[in-house]
Amino acid sequence: QVQFVESGGGLVQPGGSLRLSCAASESIFIIYTMGWYRQAPGKQRELVTTITSGGITNYADSVKGRFTISRDNAKNMVYLQMNSLKPEDTAVYYCNANSGTTLLSRPFGSWGQGTQVTVSS
Repeated sequence: QVQFVESGGGLVQPGGSLRLSCAASESIFIIYTMGWYRQAPGKQRELVTTITSGGITNYADSVKGRFTISRDNAKNMVYLQMNSLKPEDTAVYYCNANSGTTLLSRPFGSWGQGTQVTVSS
C-alpha cells in the first residue's frame, strides 16, 4: 500500500494563509494522480483538488482561485498552498493517490492521520 504523511496545518485568522505538505512512502509516486481531501466536523470527506503526474490540476468551486496544488516528483512530495482562508475551510486535510483526475475520482492509497486546519478570529 502507498502511505502518506500530512503536515503544515494550524490555527489562522480569516484571510490568512497556510501551506500544507504531503510525503509519500514510495518512489513510484511519480506515476500517480494525487488529491487533497478535507473533512469538517460532522461532515463527509470531500475531494477539493487533484494534480496529475504531468502537473494538470483540477479544483472544486469552493476553493478555486484561493488554493493551489503542486508536486515535486523527485522528492515524492505534494503541496497545497491555501490563501484567503475562510472559517468554512476549517477541517482535517488529507492527501491520497487518486483513481482519476476528476473530483469524482476515488482514493486507493492508505489514509494518513491528516493535518488540522482551523480558521477563526
